[in-house]
Amino acid sequence: MHRVRYVCSREHYVINVFGTSLITAPSIHASVDPLLQAVLAVLLSVALSVAALKVGMLTLDGAAAATAVLLVIGIMGGLDWLVMLVIFAAMGFAATKFAFREKKKDGLQEGKHGERSWKNIAGVALAPALVAVIDFATTGHDSIFIVAYIGSVAVAASDTVASEVGVRDKRVWLVTTLKRVEAGTNGGVSLLGLTVSLVAAAAVSLIGWAVLFRDLSWLIVLPMVAGMAGNLLDSFFGATIEDRVISKYTNNFITGISGAILAAATYMLF
Repeated sequence: MHRVRYVCSREHYVINVFGTSLITAPSIHASVDPLLQAVLAVLLSVALSVAALKVGMLTLDGAAAATAVLLVIGIMGGLDWLVMLVIFAAMGFAATKFAFREKKKDGLQEGKHGERSWKNIAGVALAPALVAVIDFATTGHDSIFIVAYIGSVAVAASDTVASEVGVRDKRVWLVTTLKRVEAGTNGGVSLLGLTVSLVAAAAVSLIGWAVLFRDLSWLIVLPMVAGMAGNLLDSFFGATIEDRVISKYTNNFITGISGAILAAATYMLF
């Protein structure tokens, strides 16, 4: 197997093929003045959070938490990192609204109207934010942290879509015993849920790689697999320790970090 390495710096992206460095498109870090980038990050973070509040995606405290997280990611990761998280949010919103009336009738909706609070934001967004902070604080490993970031977002997307769409499948099995359980049971998995979670992880990985690396590569399978693995780990914890040892929000954070680590670790092998 030929080793292909993507090296991303805050000035440009480089692809090393057979030992030859090929410079690709300049990154946003290089094309946008740092002060302007910070101002844009503030404006976008506030505007997006207010818009999410207005359309019922977030509660007031959820909007405040989203603003803080978007600011961290937008300033420390970059505007392209922020865009990546917004794409996930849009995907999650669409999944939430899928068959919402039926989910609400069965008592399977998030919140009263599908809205997310600060706890939800902390659970799914702290892992990507932490990756952005570490990337900002270190040098020379940007490409590894980008893959870790995509992996953490892929976990969030995979889990969110599996929960919101997969819950409509009444054929559910507990992930630890494979015994039939009711839809909405912690740790329950279904064919529909697994299918849409794989699609979500693949979509996030594909879009994330294109946005952050300005290129496409078979290596997108790494964060995609990490996203699915994180989702399954979330189900495993849901069946074993969620609501007994940890909350579902802590579960989301742990599995998000796990997805980031798995994506980065496998990427380093290539």
